[in-house]
Amino acid sequence: MTHIIKNNTLEIAVDLPLENYEGSRFDWSGKISSVRFENLPLTTIEDTESKDVDFLGKGLYNEFGITSPVGFEETPVGGWFHKIGVGLLKKEHKDYLFHRNHLIKPASFDVNYENDKIKILCKSELINGYSYILKKEITVSENSFIIDYILHNTGEKKIITDEYVHNFMAINNALIGEDYTLKFPFPINPSLFDETVNSENKVEIGLDTITFNKTPEQQFYFGNLTGGKELKAEWKLTNLKANVGIKETGSFKTEKINVWGWRHVISPELFFKISVDPKKTIKWSRKFEVFKINS
Repeated sequence: MTHIIKNNTLEIAVDLPLENYEGSRFDWSGKISSVRFENLPLTTIEDTESKDVDFLGKGLYNEFGITSPVGFEETPVGGWFHKIGVGLLKKEHKDYLFHRNHLIKPASFDVNYENDKIKILCKSELINGYSYILKKEITVSENSFIIDYILHNTGEKKIITDEYVHNFMAINNALIGEDYTLKFPFPINPSLFDETVNSENKVEIGLDTITFNKTPEQQFYFGNLTGGKELKAEWKLTNLKANVGIKETGSFKTEKINVWGWRHVISPELFFKISVDPKKTIKWSRKFEVFKINS
């Protein structure tokens, strides 16, 4: 069952932990499957041609440990390792690939509702010296909403990982093209990117913006826009035709920002670096603000 939290402006659809999306990649606690502003859709799905929608990303899905989940390296093949917010995954290969589906032992989840918010608690078991409690709270207020995270390390070993939101953005379901501008609060230097995929040359990199001269038919990707520097965690996406924009701001500085997209979607990703000692807690938040461009 999808839970809706809304006000007069925003409507946030949140899929419950054990319903709909069943993949081993994205966090099951607080799966924001769609966002609407004055009934205008702001998000989409990962692949519009796929029929396996319950194993694909959509809306504002977040993920912990995209390159190496907690305890993966020290887990023997055949053993189980943590994927924060999902549960235990079975290690069947020596290398970890985020898009590979794994066997899952789901974590324990608890959900509480209030008028303008939803609270989800994810509790893991102790495996290989690692365990945790993740608390996530999604709150709607006027033209914005906030995702608050609390990660408590209940295990015996230090948790080192990262977290980001794979923002599947498409304002009013408009194809990516000349009406879109993605802006950052710092200069962009393509020579510092870890990876660049722009085979059609339809994506243009400006001083602090990413724009489009045509609709990309192929996927595009830019890795690590910060060049490894610690910078303000923020992006702003606008669509001139829809006259609407959305901005995400993290409560943290980020050392890594990726941008992925396709014909129908663009996804700016702000990474949060996590390091928390046993019996300690770390907190962070992400605020999303929606606005009219010419108001």
